[in-house]
Amino acid sequence: MSSPIFTEEHNLIRDSLRRFVDDEVIPKADKWEVDNMVPRPVLRRMGELGFLGMRIPTEYGGAGMDARASVILAEETGRSTFGGFAITVLVHTDMASPHIVNAGSEEQKRRFLPAVARGEKITAIAVTEPDAGSDVAGLRTRAVRDGNKGWVLNGAKMFITNGVHADLYIVAARTDPESKGSRGISMFLIEKGTPGFRVGRALQKQGWSCSDTAELVFEDVRVPNENLLGEENRGFYAVMQNFQNERLVVGAQAVSECFAMLRMTVDYVMNRKAFGASLWDKQTIRQRLSMAAAKSEAARQLVHHTAWLDAQGRDCVAQVSMLKALCGELVNEVAYVCQQFHGGFGYIKDSAIERMVRDVRVEAIGGGATEVMLEEVAKRIHSALAD
Repeated sequence: MSSPIFTEEHNLIRDSLRRFVDDEVIPKADKWEVDNMVPRPVLRRMGELGFLGMRIPTEYGGAGMDARASVILAEETGRSTFGGFAITVLVHTDMASPHIVNAGSEEQKRRFLPAVARGEKITAIAVTEPDAGSDVAGLRTRAVRDGNKGWVLNGAKMFITNGVHADLYIVAARTDPESKGSRGISMFLIEKGTPGFRVGRALQKQGWSCSDTAELVFEDVRVPNENLLGEENRGFYAVMQNFQNERLVVGAQAVSECFAMLRMTVDYVMNRKAFGASLWDKQTIRQRLSMAAAKSEAARQLVHHTAWLDAQGRDCVAQVSMLKALCGELVNEVAYVCQQFHGGFGYIKDSAIERMVRDVRVEAIGGGATEVMLEEVAKRIHSALAD
């Protein structure tokens, strides 16, 4: 969709992404669902085409673009109808690797970012734990100093997207045992194959089947000083900073999925005959779909406006929190309506709408549950309601 928020360059990127998704994802992704992973050659091809490095500075092999490019990527991957594919890409581009862009040393950026942009090193962000999800300050994984050599890290992470097949993990750990809550957390770069680091188990999920999700285990993992990412004991603030981008792209993905479900449902009800006429001829059905379309369009405009605010360097925490809550709930509402109007076919495994109903459920949970997001809005209610 054309919008004054996006430039001609953005529109060309969207067209290119859409062709790639139509040709290389939609016809093939059913198999990826069975295999529980997006094939690495697909990600490398996306890297070659420049899709994985749009937010990486040009000096490290990227395009140096802003949040509007992230929204385009989220919308077009979400449009595929395979949420697992979309989140595999978005975790790499917009949730994990930005930590290196924002906080990495010059050596770390030159060492890792070119391969990240090319899709040769896939990234994962490991913050969530069994007892610490949205409550990042509650994490228990610990890193203690090993003389002057570096750190020794112990703990476990849970629900880590790309966790099975990633090459590079950005890991949050508590580095100051005396600190409480948000203080004393640091970020580390840990590569696959580091002794003591292993995938505890691959997790089977309700949806997002072609995205690999893992429990990670760290047992006396030695991390050299040069793999400390950003300032010691300031990792919580890095996580909070990047949550804004994460929540923006999850919202953009959700809205795109709303439109994908609505398109397939409108096509279905226009062709499905019942009681001597198409389902579209039933006033209740076309009105409910029209209202779902209206809500989806309103949500899309909020996403686009928030991306523009971010691109201008404006404070948009309230808007990001609003859209994450709104879009996460809306995509589930739209999924319910669309499955209902597909009737029995909407409940059959391997139908697109059935798969999407399973996929979108997590979007009101991951990246900050709806209730957490609304509390973030409440903290900023006066600015959120300003004229």
